[in-house]
Amino acid sequence: MPSFFLSFPDFNLYSTPLLILVFQGLVFVALLLARYFKKKNISDLFLGLILLIICYEQTCYTVGFMGWYNVFRNTKINYFLIPMGVAIAPLIYFYVKAITTSNFTFRKKDWLHFVLAFSLILFRLTIYFYDSLQPGFDDTQNGILKLSVDEPIISPLWVFVSFAQMLLYLAFTFQLFYNYRKRIREYFSNTYKLELNWILSFLIAFTLLFLYSSLQDIVGSLIIELNYKQRWWLNIFMALVVLFVGVKGYFTDTTKLNKLSFSFSPNPESIPQQKNNSSEFLESDLERVSTFMNTEKPYLNPDLNLSDLSKSLHLTRAELSKIINTGFGKNFNDFINEYRVNTFKAKLKSGEHQQLSLLGIAYDCGFNSKATFNRVFKKITQRSPTEFLNTLKS
Repeated sequence: MPSFFLSFPDFNLYSTPLLILVFQGLVFVALLLARYFKKKNISDLFLGLILLIICYEQTCYTVGFMGWYNVFRNTKINYFLIPMGVAIAPLIYFYVKAITTSNFTFRKKDWLHFVLAFSLILFRLTIYFYDSLQPGFDDTQNGILKLSVDEPIISPLWVFVSFAQMLLYLAFTFQLFYNYRKRIREYFSNTYKLELNWILSFLIAFTLLFLYSSLQDIVGSLIIELNYKQRWWLNIFMALVVLFVGVKGYFTDTTKLNKLSFSFSPNPESIPQQKNNSSEFLESDLERVSTFMNTEKPYLNPDLNLSDLSKSLHLTRAELSKIINTGFGKNFNDFINEYRVNTFKAKLKSGEHQQLSLLGIAYDCGFNSKATFNRVFKKITQRSPTEFLNTLKS
């Protein structure tokens, strides 16, 4: 008995960091799942499952470095250390989709994205039950089918399947995210709080993890066999990504779209199409919109969006979007912010900067963040607000 405790668990330079990081990852899994059950925000469920699966996969290396395989030589753990990257790939996609689509719902047909994952689980359980019925199974670590089918055939094949699937889903997810970034400019006048820079960091982190893992597989399969300790670096990187994703994912508010009074999707059909076949508009429509903007000044509202403006003009969102995009040659965001910039310039010319800061004036003009104001002003005028002010003084 004393020799057992001397052998396992072995807290060493390799096992201890993994153990600590995996435990911290599981803490954020618990926090995310608890918040999901409390607030029913499905993105928390997806992120919690992503972290849970990665932490689960870390078990193989964590217990290995702690001496498990040296002490428990007839353990059956290899049957249940299932590579679940095929589940992580669609979960990443649905996590981003849930955040970038207001009132997102997971449909029955979406389960099809997880067929590969469920198939692998079923396969492992099947070979376990078959092997468990064979003579001598209690005295060995791996049974007949594990050694003759899973390890020489299925596991190598699964590396290529997992690689192709992750590559495909990451491509789809990046496309979804960039469609979202483009789409919000057609719907919202201030996009800073909706840009979701965290999601870009999230996708980059998993892409780097995917590239590192793929490179390791290529080197290990085609160039030189990598030992257990050489593969440790991927696992510590993976554990650090879990911690980063857990912290940022839990403390970043990604529910802003759910607070809208209308549905928003990054897909093109999110702006309803007009029922008739005519997409033309009259010159009077352009004049009507311009007059409303100049007299009512709706752009001073920092939360103005396409839906609100269309209601004020008694137009559908599709009609107003067509007028702005085709008639004025701008997207909604540029159209509104040009009015804000012109109002800001007029206020500087009238001397308001002597009583208010430039940022204070920008807020009065409808901007809601310094970063957005500086970026938009330079885009429209080709100079910074301070440079523009200096031209007025000279």
